[in-house]
Amino acid sequence: MPYVASSKRYTEMEYRLCGRSGLRLPLISLGLWHNFGDNKPFDNCQAMLRHAFDLGITHFDLANNYGPPPGSAESTFGKIMQRDFLPYRDEMVISSKAGFTMWDGPYGDWGSKKYLVASLNQSLKRMGLDYVDIFYHHRPDPNTPLEETMGALDLIVRQGKALYVGISNYPTNLAKEAINILNELGTPCLIHQPRYSMLERTPEEDLLDLLEEEGVGSIAYSPLAGGILTDRYLNGIPADSRAAGNPSLPPERLTSNILSKVKQLNELATKRGQKLNQMALAWLLRHDRITSVLIGASRISQIDDAMGILKNRNFTQEELKAIELILEGE
Repeated sequence: MPYVASSKRYTEMEYRLCGRSGLRLPLISLGLWHNFGDNKPFDNCQAMLRHAFDLGITHFDLANNYGPPPGSAESTFGKIMQRDFLPYRDEMVISSKAGFTMWDGPYGDWGSKKYLVASLNQSLKRMGLDYVDIFYHHRPDPNTPLEETMGALDLIVRQGKALYVGISNYPTNLAKEAINILNELGTPCLIHQPRYSMLERTPEEDLLDLLEEEGVGSIAYSPLAGGILTDRYLNGIPADSRAAGNPSLPPERLTSNILSKVKQLNELATKRGQKLNQMALAWLLRHDRITSVLIGASRISQIDDAMGILKNRNFTQEELKAIELILEGE
């Protein structure tokens, strides 16, 4: 049966301007990292994307190497795009990235112009798109001049293959250099995608200040610390959990100190009438410096859980102080 988007899709979601641009992103964006590869049921992938869009989640975040295997998340998304979303393409923000290993040989990794342009060409073919809305350099390259990498992003926009560009995983000093180069080229940096959560607060040191000063948006990835900031690990490590079988969340990250903090945060979330993951997302969005949070999902119920933050995103000063005491505890 042909997909028809819900007529109520914009009634719940809130949207924030991305830096000093005119582009608005939903508070909740959907990332396709782990759960849209060839090893996942296509019907479930399709159902999650449909459901997300029906809820007003208009931003879908990919990268060339998402899968597994690399490239398969974009291929899956492309199939669903062609079947369901072509009538709605202009209502969607689709992003992709390049910067990690994608193919063999000297031209399939890092940040050369050769790699970035070729990778985006491949990504567009997999997704069946003429352009992406945002194209990121996925990580800094210690061997390629930053001028070349940023010049490639500028070229991609001028070729019409991306509307905006961004950076991801850039420390503050390199982010400042990249932003300055892009400004000089006339293609401003739209957005930065750092790892940021209650348990990973490095961006607070000076990155968020820089982005605010420069008018660059920010979208937090891994906002639940790989699933740690959920109720999954309150009573140990379940056999079917990511920590039990996925190297991206090794069990050694779940120290007794971390688990103690998670339990205390869960108690506070319960007092607020929220689940722990909802409070963790709301905490990131407590100020406008974060444009959006990037969630992952393996089932529709996880998307619905995230949407629950829209009912309670405010914190009292007492709650914020309590969270700080928990997070700073040894």
